[in-house]
Amino acid sequence: MTTFTLARRAERMNPSVIREILKVTEKPGIISFAGGLPSPKTFPIAAFAEACAQVLANEGEAALQYAASEGFPALREWVAAELGRQSAEAGVPWAVDPAQVLITTGSQQGLDLVAKVLIDTGSKVMVEQPTYLGALQAFTPMEPQFVGVASDEEGVDIADWQAKASGARFFYVLPNYQNPTGRSMSEPRRVALIEAAKAANVPIIEDNPYGDLWFDAPPPAPLAARHPEGVVYLGSFSKTLAPGLRLGFLVAPKALYPKLLQAKQAADLHTPSFNQRIVARVLQGDFMARHVPTIRALYKSQCEAMLAALERELSGTGITWNKPAGGMFLWLKLPAHVDAVALLPKAVERNVAYVPGAAFFAEAPQKHTLRLSFVTASVAQINIGMAALAATLKEAIGL
Repeated sequence: MTTFTLARRAERMNPSVIREILKVTEKPGIISFAGGLPSPKTFPIAAFAEACAQVLANEGEAALQYAASEGFPALREWVAAELGRQSAEAGVPWAVDPAQVLITTGSQQGLDLVAKVLIDTGSKVMVEQPTYLGALQAFTPMEPQFVGVASDEEGVDIADWQAKASGARFFYVLPNYQNPTGRSMSEPRRVALIEAAKAANVPIIEDNPYGDLWFDAPPPAPLAARHPEGVVYLGSFSKTLAPGLRLGFLVAPKALYPKLLQAKQAADLHTPSFNQRIVARVLQGDFMARHVPTIRALYKSQCEAMLAALERELSGTGITWNKPAGGMFLWLKLPAHVDAVALLPKAVERNVAYVPGAAFFAEAPQKHTLRLSFVTASVAQINIGMAALAATLKEAIGL
């Protein structure tokens, strides 16, 4: 019998807690607030069908062939122009060079490339408390030393950040409608963070998959627009077009870009050229200006329904929650003695599911927290599911 000896990094790999929970939610009748999945109602299927036909008819041979690792030029140019437009509208001009745009196989690959290029064993990596679980999974095989930075409703705690920054390889942050909490970093905190990062010479990895999903007003300008040479910016088409395409992108400082490109070449040669050309075709004209507002309106109505249900079902219980201004998630804090992990099976018995918050902490997990996603359930399902969840939570705290 042949025995395979695992690399040390492989031993550090663990299954996604969220994906394991999603298996539970496949039980018939479950109302799931667990998955971070975009609503299928938002997928522009007709536009994709038309674009597929056009690409095959007019660019078929090129679309089905190997391509440049950097990505399809027209798509890179669109990304650069769109980021520049959004930043200018937010009051912080950012001249993005298409040559600094790398098209990735989902923004998750961007995290993987950053980990391979920037992390050595024992490297100090700063993250928010809590932070995106997928980033922790991408960074962990490189064996970093995670350092959690405190945060509140305005974003990262600058004093805590400064106290922990010395020697950090980088700081990973989601400024807009963060996963898992749904909160956003305020303008003053963004200014202060960039000043602190410059002073400490600590690069920033800015992950922004949710920034286009604002409800009433767009978020402040990106961190990368304020400090282009010190920030790697990650973006995605998963939340605005379709996650199944696995299309994301990063914008990197010119000094770092070649190494990220080399890591990309070693990983998969290039992101599927057919998918890139389809998306570039769909993006022509003012498609996103017409399409994305429909997503915002849908998610806003579902968020408002969940907030109303929380107020109706849990007001006065000691349970607290935030009110996101965009994105896909909101965050609950239970009384400190309640373990949301242990409580999940009881919620599933009532045909409702959520994600316990402990998995999102790099250190000192808060077991009395949980994440709710409001985007895939209908308003009717939200009302039914929140009533069931409230019954579970009230029982756990003795009400």
